[in-house]
Amino acid sequence: MPKGTKQKLKLYYLARIMVEKTDDEHFLTMPQIISQLEAYGVSADRKSLYDDLETLRVLGIDVIGEKAGKSYNYHVGQKKFDVAELKLLVDSIQSSKFITEKKSNDLIRKLTSLVSEYEASQLNRQVVVKGRVKTMNESIYYIVDDIHNAISKNHMISFEYLRWNAKKEMEPKREAPYEVSPWALTWDDENYYLIAFDSDDGVIKHYRVDKMRNISVIDKMREGRDHFANFDMAAYSRMNFQMFSGEEVRVRLGFTEEMAGVIIDRFGKDITIMPSKKDGWYETSVEVALSDQFLGWIFSLGTDVRIISPESVVSRFCEKLDDMKKSYTN
Repeated sequence: MPKGTKQKLKLYYLARIMVEKTDDEHFLTMPQIISQLEAYGVSADRKSLYDDLETLRVLGIDVIGEKAGKSYNYHVGQKKFDVAELKLLVDSIQSSKFITEKKSNDLIRKLTSLVSEYEASQLNRQVVVKGRVKTMNESIYYIVDDIHNAISKNHMISFEYLRWNAKKEMEPKREAPYEVSPWALTWDDENYYLIAFDSDDGVIKHYRVDKMRNISVIDKMREGRDHFANFDMAAYSRMNFQMFSGEEVRVRLGFTEEMAGVIIDRFGKDITIMPSKKDGWYETSVEVALSDQFLGWIFSLGTDVRIISPESVVSRFCEKLDDMKKSYTN
């Protein structure tokens, strides 16, 4: 690269040096800044650098000069993200099942470039991705992008939906591709889900994004707008345990005061809780998608939570308990 070209990049290199080499605890003197620029093949004098640092401030980089004896120390103060915010992002990325290990490392590396190399070391100590249960679908990011494009264009999509077989291979769930109207994406139970309207069945359904393949936006306008007019995503997620669908039914639950936090965490603070006839117990009524996953959740809470009504749900739960007992005794 010709020397003149490098000189034209002086402001870029200066910004990079200040962001990567300084923070609230690490500073550079003017001679050190000049030396850092020389490493990039850029010459600079003090007078021009004073103007350049002021230009960086105008451009939004918080360059601070603090007097230290007879000279000044320079560093970047406020950045786009502080370390605490980036730690939250890093933790979210590395714990997300729908983000592959490779993409997790790529994203975290990009986040560390937003702070100084000293602050980045704090993030690197948190990067423990290997061994996590991660999706193996590397194309998930493009699938998500295709879904967003379809939503913005108000078009339907088609795709193959996969499932695991006993050979630990992913195979299509059916021969014909699925055609649905995409309306939203949600993240639940550490997985990414598409919320869509199925015109054939006339209902709202959801699909694991990492199990979708060969997605394409098709030349059909979306349907189901009326179904989503008052759609509550949070309520939908609460009702569908681990996103397993089932018949929507209102159930009355009884529980001890010690389990109140578990019930509120699951169904939200807006539920009505009333004292029960049974001493020390309380009751609430909630909408759920009746599935084995819901019944399994009730079972996992032991004797401190019980289904009170309707009787059909109580009977189904008892039958499941009997079936489980028989499977261990036969």
